Amino acid sequence: MNSRKRLDRAYKNAPVVHFDDNDKFIFFSDCHRGDKSFADDFARNENIYHHALEHYYAKGFTYFELGDGDELWENISFESILNAHKNVYRLLQKFHLEKRLHFIYGNHDMVYRDPKYVKKHLSSYFDPKDGREEILFENLEYHEAITLKHCDTEQELFLCHGHQADWMNYHGWRFNRFLVRILWKPLQVFGISDPTSPAKNYKELIKVERRIKTWISNNNNLITMTGHTHRPRFPQPGDIPFFNDGSCVHPRSITGIEIEKGEISLVKWNIATHNDGTLRVMRVLLEGPKKLIDYRK
Repeated sequence: MNSRKRLDRAYKNAPVVHFDDNDKFIFFSDCHRGDKSFADDFARNENIYHHALEHYYAKGFTYFELGDGDELWENISFESILNAHKNVYRLLQKFHLEKRLHFIYGNHDMVYRDPKYVKKHLSSYFDPKDGREEILFENLEYHEAITLKHCDTEQELFLCHGHQADWMNYHGWRFNRFLVRILWKPLQVFGISDPTSPAKNYKELIKVERRIKTWISNNNNLITMTGHTHRPRFPQPGDIPFFNDGSCVHPRSITGIEIEKGEISLVKWNIATHNDGTLRVMRVLLEGPKKLIDYRK
């Protein structure tokens, strides 16, 4: 099956979430939450990410995670990740309880495509303090893709991780997972990166982006938002409407995409020096806002 057919199938099977200009969405991906070991790239940005989530929760945003939220190639179990970042999962739980949480799986958390796995590992956890099972994400669902559809304009936005355009990371993910656990994770100590990842391999990144853009063009310029490559993309109206929210493992910063009042923006959260000499987590607008309606086919 080629990338076109994989993307076609993901779009065909994607559940539809209806929205209007009163809705507020934040899109993050590629958090790669780990166990706080030397290989946990997310740990360096955890405080930035947690502050951003607190902001979006307080402002009434709905959270969309476009794959690779949990690093389940380097880590064997979700339990070790939960224990390392419990404050983050407690905050995500608050979104879930208010039906403001949507998860898409990527190649690094491909195991979540199995509902039985999700129910077994993410529904609850054992709390050693109380000596009992505590509810975490009850009735949580993961999807390969989601389609947003505007109630008034019927404009659609297709959301997926993007590994559908990457044969080895879609069909060969088990083999890549094996290599990461046995070979590339230990070599990170010496600064050697995994060459199979499009985020670390520029030639693969370009190929993945080209395949997705071709698919968008062949589907009447359907607005499409992905992660996977870790490279933020924000097209201008009139260009091929291919968006990428970047990642949460950039050096000392995270990037995401916001939709609010019918407008879309690319933002960055980082730690910056304030006028009084203190360090603060700041939101920086990188691109936009642009009206979604301006991206009509």
